[in-house]
Amino acid sequence: MPEGVWLIGFIAIQRLAELVLARRNTQALLAHGGVEHGARHYPLIVALHAAWLIGMAILGWDHPIDRFWLAVVVALQFARIWVICSLGPRWTTRIIILPGAPPVQAGPYRFLRHPNYVVVSLEIAAIPLALGLTAFAAVFFVLNLLVLNVRIRAEDKALRATAVGTPKLANP
Repeated sequence: MPEGVWLIGFIAIQRLAELVLARRNTQALLAHGGVEHGARHYPLIVALHAAWLIGMAILGWDHPIDRFWLAVVVALQFARIWVICSLGPRWTTRIIILPGAPPVQAGPYRFLRHPNYVVVSLEIAAIPLALGLTAFAAVFFVLNLLVLNVRIRAEDKALRATAVGTPKLANP
């Protein structure tokens, strides 16, 4: 079986498992009074990630894996786990704010404001690069940055609006 199949299969299974965890965490956060923000751009994020995964499956399934980029991908998986564990039950693929809960300051959040987005951005480039899909990696890296521009602004606005002593958003 070609190497590319193994890498793409692993990433697909990982992402599906994360969606299950994200759905469970989202439901729990909402049940505890969490409020979703930026929901209008969420389908764009889903479409981007689905197109990225499907594109790699079509273009890279039969490619060998570059060992250097594989090492980068493996390191990024540890960073991904660190982010998810640091957020614990607050990790989700959506922007869910628990009113009154302070922002997470543990793990990589001590050093970066949005470490999850850094990891995801690097993965979006590194995984196709491991398959030799250089142009694909560049295109999706740029597309992801464009989507993250919207996402981060929505998340920062939601965090500012729910901070202690600030007015609530009129249209979450």
